[in-house]
Amino acid sequence: MTEPTSTPGTAGASADTGESPSFTKLAMRNMVRKGRLSLLHFGLTALGFLGFIVLVAWLGRPQLPGG
Repeated sequence: MTEPTSTPGTAGASADTGESPSFTKLAMRNMVRKGRLSLLHFGLTALGFLGFIVLVAWLGRPQLPGG
């Protein structure tokens, strides 16, 4: 009898208990496997978020009289 094949993202995950791994475990495994690309995407997301926050703060600044 042959063993069931698993998808590439779930190889070796929780084989003892028979339950599927949590989303967090799969995400962490994927992040470790992709390495530099994940860090690049995280950095771009962080810069984009900070830029958005600065833009909203700049557009919503109070208009002081005489300024």
